[in-house]
Amino acid sequence: MFVVTIIAAPIGLGLIQYSKFLLLPFSYDMVSKSEIDGDANKNILWQTYGFILKAVYVIFLGIPMVILSLVQIVCCFCSIIGIPVAIVMAKSLGTLLQPVGKVCVDHSVAQALLVEQGRSQLALRNRKERQ
Repeated sequence: MFVVTIIAAPIGLGLIQYSKFLLLPFSYDMVSKSEIDGDANKNILWQTYGFILKAVYVIFLGIPMVILSLVQIVCCFCSIIGIPVAIVMAKSLGTLLQPVGKVCVDHSVAQALLVEQGRSQLALRNRKERQ
């Protein structure tokens, strides 16, 4: 429904990526598209539209869905059989709260992005210490 309406298409595309993640949750991870692209999209109008869309989504849909998911997680943890499902749901709460700009990638790609991010933070820290 979100993708059909042009205005909410970014939400719908993020939720489609979320559904891909839910199909194979232990071999995929959800990452921000800006981590992959390196903030290539710097159009101020698109950023403003994205911010407004994210704010509306979080208030009206994101928070209620996260609360319902938290209740489901607690209920799943009460049974031994439901613990793996609860882990997957807990792992995906951030995406459920904010699906705009998220992409489902292989676990190895997500790990490589984390390593790259750690290296850049370490290089930044070393530059600050030299100054």
